[in-house]
Amino acid sequence: MIRILLADDHALLREGLKKSFESAGDEVVGEASNGEEAVAMAGELSPQVVLMDLSMPVMDGIEATRRIREAHPGVRVAVLTMHDDIDKTRDAISAGASAYLSKGTSFAEVRETVVRVAEGDTVLSPAIAGAMLTTIHDTADKDDLLSDRQIEILQAIADGMSTKQAGRYLGITTKTVHNHLNAIYRKLDAQSLTHAVLSAVRMGIINLDSNETETV
Repeated sequence: MIRILLADDHALLREGLKKSFESAGDEVVGEASNGEEAVAMAGELSPQVVLMDLSMPVMDGIEATRRIREAHPGVRVAVLTMHDDIDKTRDAISAGASAYLSKGTSFAEVRETVVRVAEGDTVLSPAIAGAMLTTIHDTADKDDLLSDRQIEILQAIADGMSTKQAGRYLGITTKTVHNHLNAIYRKLDAQSLTHAVLSAVRMGIINLDSNETETV
């Protein structure tokens, strides 16, 4: 069971999502009709995942995502929006969102994404990753920046594995994977797994296979 906060200014959409999530065995702990409410409820209700729209009154979803992630780093945000604009995608990911979905996405895919986000994964399509690479800047010389193990972990994630799958593939625990990721964040000056992967791709440390259907 996942604790979810819905943030969208359309009441009918929230109602439909709430029924679907509850039918799947999850708990919708609250509903916010604007970004300001979402920020307040994230602190009060401690959801695991906030399913966030971008276009809302009072405060938009990008600013709400940024504030939630800064104040409550344990709360994850998955964006569900009508916007396919890559600039908004980039801004949402930069603000700390762990996933970006279109409202045309099936509920099954939305729920699968929310599950992965709750487990600590980042869900990012190669198309979004490729577009975001143009704004990621090198932070250090690539030579000897990361250890061989850290490169293996980032490459596995870029190839579409979750952190758990990467651990099994490399024969290490998920905790060890996350310890390496924390070190990677410091070395690459990255604020999220997404930024770490994209920075490493741009610097030539790992490769992003554009033929993959999804990455973490």
